[in-house]
Amino acid sequence: MNDEMINRINELYHKSQAEGLNEAEKKEQAELRSAYIASVRNNLRGQLNQISIQNEDGSITNLGEKYGNKRTN
Repeated sequence: MNDEMINRINELYHKSQAEGLNEAEKKEQAELRSAYIASVRNNLRGQLNQISIQNEDGSITNLGEKYGNKRTN
């Protein structure tokens, strides 16, 4: 996801509020929003996979290695 795509999402939103969108623009908006959501999910998943916790016995458990490959979708 780059700045151009985010700017286009915002342009389409403002246009939809002001005058409405045609079918091609609605489809483009939906595709851009889906790509944005996928990007946010991937970034969050990457951050969560980097979390490690220290157990009471002093050992370190990497939660990304323990739970990272499991899908809940």
